[in-house]
Amino acid sequence: MTRFALLLPLLAWVAWTGDAQARTPQDAAAQPPTAFDAALAERLGADDYGMRSYVLVILKTGPTPVAEGPARKAMFAGHFANMKRLAEQGTLVLAGPLDGVDGWRGLFVLAVDGIEAARAAVATDPVVVAGEMVPEFHTWYGSAGVMAIPDLHARIAKKEI
Repeated sequence: MTRFALLLPLLAWVAWTGDAQARTPQDAAAQPPTAFDAALAERLGADDYGMRSYVLVILKTGPTPVAEGPARKAMFAGHFANMKRLAEQGTLVLAGPLDGVDGWRGLFVLAVDGIEAARAAVATDPVVVAGEMVPEFHTWYGSAGVMAIPDLHARIAKKEI
């Protein structure tokens, strides 16, 4: 092993602790992160670890695909309008299409209190109503920072879907 390779763990630790003085793991754990923003954590619903609960919805190919044509076009226009409505009310914080492998067509991350609330929100989506897609629901514990995605997205998108 070269001397440089031996220094890598030390350099990584110094970079992780955020200063030039190496500290013990216990010292780092005892000190709160210097960038902690209590108001932001509260606004995003963060717990002490900066995390929160969500419901992850996987949209899979359903039993009744809608044929190409005006009805399908209207269904997907409604799908996008529904996602926009859910995002504007703060329920939908992340969405996007998947590659279709194994019938997985898209995903939603919903900031709701449990799977039943997620079922109610997704039941309004035209692709679900038509049977084009069926939702699968999972609880997910992830970074409360995900709640900031809609605002960030609005600031970087040149066009709306």
